[in-house]
Amino acid sequence: MSTEAALYRLLTWLSPSYPLGAFSYSHGLEYAVETGMVQDRDGLQDWAATVIAIGAGRSDGALLAAAWRAASADDHAALDEVAVLAAAWRGTAETALESRAQGAAFLATTRVAWPHTQLDAVALRHRGEVALPVVVGVAAASHGVPLAATLTAYLHAFAATIVSAGVRLIPLGQSDGQRVMAALESAIAVAAADIVATPLAEIGTAAPLVDWCSMRHETQYTRLFRS
Repeated sequence: MSTEAALYRLLTWLSPSYPLGAFSYSHGLEYAVETGMVQDRDGLQDWAATVIAIGAGRSDGALLAAAWRAASADDHAALDEVAVLAAAWRGTAETALESRAQGAAFLATTRVAWPHTQLDAVALRHRGEVALPVVVGVAAASHGVPLAATLTAYLHAFAATIVSAGVRLIPLGQSDGQRVMAALESAIAVAAADIVATPLAEIGTAAPLVDWCSMRHETQYTRLFRS
């Protein structure tokens, strides 16, 4: 596949216009803003960087890489193991919903617009519900999109979703949101490179405050977001 074709697919799949409902999730940030833990641009940047480096961004990236490799090898057993792990590898009910619901939406849309037999097989074996990083990895491998580019695009989209929520919640101006995205460029590059080089069995997370905020968000009195 040409670089341009791979880029086109990633830009489409991970665009805010792809109908996943990503705009409705804050990954615990709504509670952090409510309690004053995140109040400004620097706080938002720290929150997003933490999620990418040692939170769900890291575990998602590892699951995506494992799914990509299994799909590339046409190893259904390994892919199913990754899918089962991804379903369990969430700290809270809300972040599990976040990944599962977006994964189901991605799978349904991609099967229609970018069909492939591997996507059909995954949907059949898992009843249409697969965690988002897994199904993105399968789609990329099935359509010949390189792993490194897919990881970078996925982590960028993850960070952009958090930043977009922060811009609305804190609130911040759009320029501040873009300053945060610019500042996260190196963190995303480092995270992607580390994920590619690290076996799935050695990947873990260390962001308990993010998980705690997600749990507290479940009973937050007024909420704009689903997580």
